[in-house]
Amino acid sequence: MSLRSNRVGEQMKKELSEIIGRKIKDPRIGFVTVTDVAVTGDLQQATVYISVLGDQEQREKTLQGLAKAKGFMRSEIGQRIRLRKTPELFFEFDESVDYGNRIESLISQINSEDKPTEKNEE
Repeated sequence: MSLRSNRVGEQMKKELSEIIGRKIKDPRIGFVTVTDVAVTGDLQQATVYISVLGDQEQREKTLQGLAKAKGFMRSEIGQRIRLRKTPELFFEFDESVDYGNRIESLISQINSEDKPTEKNEE
């Protein structure tokens, strides 16, 4: 991505976090964190990566609620960020948090398995 699309993505991330947290009153939308926004080079499309607190059912409901409020969020972004054309929003789950938690649990498991063998050697 270019420097401009990175700056637009960071600004959209900040604005979307505030819009989702304060303006949207849909009960399907739970605790959502906007982790990243990837904007295409021509600023026509933006992929919003989100992290949702809850189980798989809550995640799906949140995605449905965000899809329903996509038009409202796009118009809010258009008012807050001065662009010739407001990017179209696409929402995806950010799997990096789950991936990081999985790696951390594996490392903890390996460390806990190594400790008894060290005591046996002494």
